[in-house]
Amino acid sequence: MNCPVCRDVALAMTERQGVEIDYCPKCRGVWLDRGELDKIIEKSFAQQGAPSPAEPRHDEHSGAHHGYRRKSWLSDIFD
Repeated sequence: MNCPVCRDVALAMTERQGVEIDYCPKCRGVWLDRGELDKIIEKSFAQQGAPSPAEPRHDEHSGAHHGYRRKSWLSDIFD
């Protein structure tokens, strides 16, 4: 499959932490198939021991619900 941005460059495929990732060697764009982003997110939260995004944490002080977010979870995959 060719890069949707570059059009004339074939996507390369790599596997990181059990997830197949398609990327363009020219523009460095990354494309994921259906369900692959969910796998990446689940693995990221499992490594941290944090609740999954499907289970938002509750802030006891304000009564607000906040999703847990890590600043650079994609860096774990592409390092």
